[in-house]
Amino acid sequence: MSLESDILERHEIHLLLVDDDDRIRDLLKKYLSREGYRVSTASNAADARRLMGTLTFDLMILDVMMPGEDGFALTKSLRVSDDIPIILLTAKGEPADRIEGLRSGADDYLAKPFEPEELILRIEAIFRRIGNTKPNGKVVFGPWEYDLQRLALTKHGDRVRLTTGEEALLTLLAKCGGAAVSRYALSEKISAQSERAVDVQMTRLRRKIEDNPSEPVFIVTVRGHGYRLMTDSQH
Repeated sequence: MSLESDILERHEIHLLLVDDDDRIRDLLKKYLSREGYRVSTASNAADARRLMGTLTFDLMILDVMMPGEDGFALTKSLRVSDDIPIILLTAKGEPADRIEGLRSGADDYLAKPFEPEELILRIEAIFRRIGNTKPNGKVVFGPWEYDLQRLALTKHGDRVRLTTGEEALLTLLAKCGGAAVSRYALSEKISAQSERAVDVQMTRLRRKIEDNPSEPVFIVTVRGHGYRLMTDSQH
């Protein structure tokens, strides 16, 4: 990713890698970490669920063939309430298996063996799809317009003053083109000591943007994950 095309800088992207093969899990973690990503690992679905209960992740890399709850089942279960991007990994590369994976709700499907570089390219492709706003463009939501180059928020042409922290949060949300952004990524963006600080800043930002901050329509909460800016393309 170039700095111009990044949706989130790599160090702001937290990946969850789930694979019961210790060797593959360790190799992929080392490679992804060396490429600049933050990586947490789990050896099975139960461990993955425990991690997701305490941390927020931006993308999951999930092996299909695991003992107990397999990758297909975990994907289907997560899709009930979570829109985290998921790349499935499997030694089963038949068309029927790929179709089952995509039907279960996965965003992509990669058959083993594969080159680690291909995994990186697929991760990048997913973030391009879910966050296609150009950094120097303008984002429109309702009567509001946010200029990503000038960091200027206006309503019917009148500019609304934002604090530095509010600018940083709105910029990251706007760059993600309507995709959910984790509290962790937002907290890193404003150098917050805790994810709770993000919630406080977001409340202040909503007071400036929303007609009814207690029932937001533009900056919405993604339960258990973070926030999403509902641009006009999402309405």
